Amino acid sequence: MTRTMKKKCLSGLWYLSIALCVLSASIFRYDLAWAQPAADAASPVSDAVIKLVGFCQNPQGGFDEKAAYVLIDYVLKNKPKKELALPGIQEATGAYYEFDTKVNFANFLKYSFNHQIPASLTSPSSLRYSIWNGQPGPSQRMPANWRKISPADEPFILRGIQRDAITPDLTTGVYYEYDLQKTLILLNYKGRQALVTISKQVDKSNVGKKGVILGSDDDWNYYYSDEPGSARSGLGWVKSYIYDFFSVAVYVETTPGDNGVRSGFFQWIRAGWSGVNFVQAEHVIKGMKRYARNFNAIMESPQLPPAEKIVATYQRLAALPGAELRQQYTALREAQKALAVESGKIKRPAEAGKDLASSVSKEQIMEELMLEYFKISMGKNSLLSAKQFLALISH
Repeated sequence: MTRTMKKKCLSGLWYLSIALCVLSASIFRYDLAWAQPAADAASPVSDAVIKLVGFCQNPQGGFDEKAAYVLIDYVLKNKPKKELALPGIQEATGAYYEFDTKVNFANFLKYSFNHQIPASLTSPSSLRYSIWNGQPGPSQRMPANWRKISPADEPFILRGIQRDAITPDLTTGVYYEYDLQKTLILLNYKGRQALVTISKQVDKSNVGKKGVILGSDDDWNYYYSDEPGSARSGLGWVKSYIYDFFSVAVYVETTPGDNGVRSGFFQWIRAGWSGVNFVQAEHVIKGMKRYARNFNAIMESPQLPPAEKIVATYQRLAALPGAELRQQYTALREAQKALAVESGKIKRPAEAGKDLASSVSKEQIMEELMLEYFKISMGKNSLLSAKQFLALISH
């Protein structure tokens, strides 16, 4: 190998290692241990995470409320730093991050965990789509309206499998899809409403594919090529995977009944290629900050549409004929591709006339089209004709 080739290879490894870490932005999942934190917090917090992830994988062991209380206590207590590296678990790299949002808990649940409001609307820079498949039984559907848990109530537990597809990485543009085991636990903690979500990746992700961030990440426009590798120069050859991901996320009222929610994420990821983990804790944190910045910008915005209006739009969109949905989705994908070519980050694909919607589920099409409606509502530019699209979904 020549010196030039070695230099390019090393440069590629460096950028990909950063990128794989940043992927953690895609909504709360990893493992737990502390690299920098105070030793007195490390053991109980790590033990609590391991117990809860084990419950997510095998509920027969029972829910350990004390483990949940340990994590809620940690999230609520005052700390000198809001971010920490966590000790590695099962060869995965971990980190912790927390932030506060000015929103009441009921509205937080209504927007963020609602089967008629796509998860990508509150995490558009992290999720392309997220499809919830509850376990058999009427009680396993994601609620539209969560009930308030009193101190005397038992925790409400919801279990299912979630298919997540994430947005292109900030550094390399690589994006992934994978399945997660999910457990959501709503409980009352010392008079506060709290939601604990536990995630565990089912198997390794699909191979990482080439994507492009179109303009500013805050515009929520991305291109997805369906081709393995990275669009970044020197990394087109990479066949990378997320091998494992597990996390516990805590959402709790900052003060009982107050207009504030604190979110604390304990996340671990093992990702790279050839079985080697290239993830670093500081990049996991960077990814979580990417999510938090957009989440707060949305939830605290005066332009945020009422949840009921978003639900009504979702229902009208769902009622459109399949052919109309596929036509709108194809127009969206074509617009994304045109911008990616214009940016110079990809060459024009030799796929003119290809049916871009034929193999895509209705649920995915709905989520991606809903984001276009949401962008218009939030004062951003849509890649579709805003006037025509709004007219289509307003009948």
